[in-house]
Amino acid sequence: MNFARSVWKILVAIKDGLVLVLLLLFFWALYAALMLRPTPGMVREGALYIALDGPVVEEKTRLNATALLLSRDAPRHEVQTRDLARGIESAADDSRIKAVVLDLQDFGGGSQVAMERIGAAMDKVRAAKKPVLVRAMLYTDDAVLLAAHSTEAWVDPVGGVAVTGPGGTQLYYKALLDKLQVKAHVFKVGTYKSAVEPFLRTEASPEAKENLTGLLGALWANWQADVKKARPRVDLDGVTRDPAAWLAASGGDAAQAAVKAGLVDRVGDKVAFGKRVAEIVGADPTGSEGAFRATKLGAYLADRPEPSSGKAIAVVTVAGDIVDGDAGPGVAGGDRIADLIDQAAASDKYAALVVRVDSPGGSVPASERIRAAIARMKARKVPVVVSMGSLAASGGYWVSTPADRIFAEPSTITGSIGVFAVIPSFEDALAKLGVTTDGVRTTALSGQPDVIGGLNPQISAVTQAEVEAIYARFLGLVGKSRGKSAQDVDSIAQGRVWDGGTARQIGLVDQFGGVEEALAYAAKKAGATTWHPVWLGGSDDPFQSVLEQMTGTNADQSESHVGARDIAGLVARQQLRLADRLVADLERLTGGAGAQAYCLECAGFAPVRANAAQQRSGLLALLVRLVG
Repeated sequence: MNFARSVWKILVAIKDGLVLVLLLLFFWALYAALMLRPTPGMVREGALYIALDGPVVEEKTRLNATALLLSRDAPRHEVQTRDLARGIESAADDSRIKAVVLDLQDFGGGSQVAMERIGAAMDKVRAAKKPVLVRAMLYTDDAVLLAAHSTEAWVDPVGGVAVTGPGGTQLYYKALLDKLQVKAHVFKVGTYKSAVEPFLRTEASPEAKENLTGLLGALWANWQADVKKARPRVDLDGVTRDPAAWLAASGGDAAQAAVKAGLVDRVGDKVAFGKRVAEIVGADPTGSEGAFRATKLGAYLADRPEPSSGKAIAVVTVAGDIVDGDAGPGVAGGDRIADLIDQAAASDKYAALVVRVDSPGGSVPASERIRAAIARMKARKVPVVVSMGSLAASGGYWVSTPADRIFAEPSTITGSIGVFAVIPSFEDALAKLGVTTDGVRTTALSGQPDVIGGLNPQISAVTQAEVEAIYARFLGLVGKSRGKSAQDVDSIAQGRVWDGGTARQIGLVDQFGGVEEALAYAAKKAGATTWHPVWLGGSDDPFQSVLEQMTGTNADQSESHVGARDIAGLVARQQLRLADRLVADLERLTGGAGAQAYCLECAGFAPVRANAAQQRSGLLALLVRLVG
């Protein structure tokens, strides 16, 4: 007995010791993370150095501690467009900053609208007679757009440029569903509402191709115009018409071919590039070879906070898929965003509301929840202005309808005014396995929709009627907002997607401009001579900051590992994007999401989110769900 007591005491002592060690480690990590947070006063004379080692997004994804613990993949670093643009523009009139340096070696991409916004910020630095230097291993379309606005663009000796233009592959699942004997019951309104075509067809419909051809043509024209305006001597025809011949003319040297085409200026590795920057801003004697004096973006933004004088203008962001519940940021949870707006309205602190929309749409109930909250704030005589980012389609346009004025960019993708619902059923697949169904029903809708035994004509008719009623409501909302009849809206709706320039011509958009122009308009309408924006839901969260520090996803710590950076690596990343699309499409089929106002064509233009790897990990579960 004495021996047992001794062993027990030893075990308890070990347990207490381990708990104490874990607590000490936790508080040490917390202290270290807080000490590493960017703070004012950390700016040094030299360059503003920005390592874009992840995607540029409208709103950063909120890190989830539980998901981080369970995930095998570290979250990717994301940079908000407004933070990046504000940091670069602030450097223009800051005597401490001698140059702006963008490192795109591990760039995760961004929308065309975001790249145009950052390019405009780079132009302001150049107008202030300060150099803007960019380097990358492989320049793709979005990186080329940034390089065009630089004073010096560098490419690695083993790197190059790959200009692909918009467009690509869409997945279609009808043949797969037929083989699995799964029925996809589709209910929709809109000739051009192609979000359901992957479940009904083996290829795109002529209407979908017609719509997408026009949209991509407009975006491609805008991209080329931006690059040629910034770099008039660039030879885009040679790069895009016959890239193999263009490369062969330089003996297969992709880096030299890029220089000859005027897309980049100099060839050199990271050390050579660093030495060039050091010639301008001064070398860092404490760093390795090629190190230069610099301040990173996080520290610089902490030193240059946004203005806080004058009237407050609330800004709420609707970014990502619109979903039911409190999800986000990173996705647009309808309840979360509506609550933010209602709280802002109840506070009476805000002179106006700007809604920043960057979404392909999603759930109809969630979209309506957000729209109704915006309408309630407008009913308080508060000016409401919508600023469309890269995407404001389907549900993204639904939430925009209460606006007094809608701003968009020529490369904004909008419209897609249509509604659909998809319900799968597995009666044929299960019958083949020997599973049948039977039961007692009291009404025609008892047990419906029955995804096991099949949908009956009554539930199909009811669902189609519901979709048509929602579409009619959509037309009414747009008509009231745009001063058009439902018939007039229907003629430009039917699920058709428009670029921002065409949307302005047909009356879906009022004015070209970004969020800054929308804010200025809202302030003027509110009678504010001095004002400042307040980003609702975007206040600093100490816990989020600690998570970012501990996972290395904050602006100054991130060290991304995105795989190979050459053409083969680009192919691999495109394959991963297709895998992400496959998961999203199957989730749309099997997730029971209800009526959707979603733009399938728009989904390919959204940047890869930080949780994409975790999303792919659920592919097996989705396939299991699909086959019943």
